[in-house]
Amino acid sequence: MIHLTPWLNAPTWYIAFSGGLDSTVLLHLLADYARHHPSPPLRALHVHHGLQPAADAWPAHCQAICDNLGIELQVIHVQVAPGASLEQAARDARYGAFEAVLQQGDILFTAQHRDDQAETLLFRLLRGAGLRGLAAMPERRSLGQGSLVRPLLGTSREQLLAYAQANGLAWIEDPSNADTTFDRNYLRGEVFPRLRQRWPQACQNMARSAQHLGEALGLLDELAQGDLGRAGEGAASAWAMLDSLDLAVLAALSPARQRNALQFWLSPRTRLPDTRHWAGWADLRDAAGDAQPVWQLADGRLVRSHGRLWWLSGQWLRTPEGECAWADPATPLALPGNGNVRLDAALAPGGLCIRYRQGGEVLDIPGRGRRDLKRLLNELQVPHFVRPRLPLLYRGEQLLAVANLPALAQANCQLHWQLPTNAQGLS
Repeated sequence: MIHLTPWLNAPTWYIAFSGGLDSTVLLHLLADYARHHPSPPLRALHVHHGLQPAADAWPAHCQAICDNLGIELQVIHVQVAPGASLEQAARDARYGAFEAVLQQGDILFTAQHRDDQAETLLFRLLRGAGLRGLAAMPERRSLGQGSLVRPLLGTSREQLLAYAQANGLAWIEDPSNADTTFDRNYLRGEVFPRLRQRWPQACQNMARSAQHLGEALGLLDELAQGDLGRAGEGAASAWAMLDSLDLAVLAALSPARQRNALQFWLSPRTRLPDTRHWAGWADLRDAAGDAQPVWQLADGRLVRSHGRLWWLSGQWLRTPEGECAWADPATPLALPGNGNVRLDAALAPGGLCIRYRQGGEVLDIPGRGRRDLKRLLNELQVPHFVRPRLPLLYRGEQLLAVANLPALAQANCQLHWQLPTNAQGLS
């Protein structure tokens, strides 16, 4: 029923174990495999959302199942953020918990099956999704430092139920699954039974269509990678670790290829915008050359500066403030919310600190005299969003060096800035 060979070299196998039919069958299959074959350690994760009183009894049920199979269980309590979609908020909280657990190379198995694939396709079709959405769920995708794997996508719910009954398995029936005010429950409980009455192979055929769409998406992804190849080049070395694209290269493509390339580039970084919000891309692309347009997306923002597009998320959405004294310039200095700096100079300790721009700063450059810092940053085409967080090295009131800009420093005094670790913003 499941194929596990590609994942045998993972450090650890985890299973998302809700206690329902699907995950109970998957847990039983994984445990049976682990008993008869060399495999990574298997552990179960149960996420308690706290959304209904009945759920308080589920961890004990899951613990009993895991104890019987000799599998370690970790129960994770999460807070579901209020919002327009309770389903989406619960999913975000659940996958955030999974991501926090996975270490490098770990595998998280989840129990979505063929009927879920068909439901996802129809659900997204009704929402007007594009090809990337209609391709539905892949068998594998990255999740944090590890990977999420769905080994049951080729298996129907009827097959899972037959397996559970044949093996005497016990599972939880979530009462919220009967609540058809939730869109997916409505499709599952009201729409698909009618479809199967008329077209018995509806789920199988729709899941096959999702596979075909996935193949088509793979071809478009290859096209996007080619289009992004040149666009990713050309950033100044000081900011090369930030995600950016050459706007002119993208703008030379047809509008459809622009969207395809950006969807591929943005998909690991943020939830993609729907059709209505793609107007933000046109506004960003077509703004005047001296403008500073922003396209706000779900998990960050896309900005424009000096002919390039830049992706900002995490700490880059907050401007650091204050002053950091540097007692020992021989060791790196951590900057709250702004990475760290180290000094390449033989400066005596005492009076050194890191500050940020307030306006009106002046730097004494050997051979050029005193120069206004704002003009110097303009000359070097420093992206506008970098400037408020650019570390400045002071001794007392004298500006000695600007981070990562060798030309803006006193002789033999170089300040090296390691940008915030989440600069990539991958999600």
